[in-house]
Amino acid sequence: MAETDLIKLYSGRILELAADIPLTNRLESPDATVKKRSPLCGSTVTVDVSLKEGRISDFGQDVKACALGQASASVLARHVIGRTRAEIETARDQLRAMLTENGPVPDAPFSDYAVLEPARDFRNRHASIMLALDATAEAVSDAEARADCA
Repeated sequence: MAETDLIKLYSGRILELAADIPLTNRLESPDATVKKRSPLCGSTVTVDVSLKEGRISDFGQDVKACALGQASASVLARHVIGRTRAEIETARDQLRAMLTENGPVPDAPFSDYAVLEPARDFRNRHASIMLALDATAEAVSDAEARADCA
């Protein structure tokens, strides 16, 4: 990896997002909790979600990841409240396509993931970038399943 590629990858905006992750307090009584780990780099993200009427009403996360994983978690946290499982799954799928298939940036409100476009060329970083959305999609699905059983 050339030094200019690293500079491009770790832009100032990515570092700003990584340094300012919202909603980092874990929830006391979440409807579901999911922990995801990237085996390649060891990054982990644990998310707690609470739902109300099918939408995320409360969210907390613990992020132990590289700057790219932290930036991804930061983007998610800025827009996660009020979202449905379908919206989270769409953002997840669009982000994955952006990274792996040269797809477009995810739709609003998740268009801030555009900051991670330079990571397309660094496949070894993709898993860390996907952790927060993967964990959130699973947590919302789990919370809905528990509500259906109640």
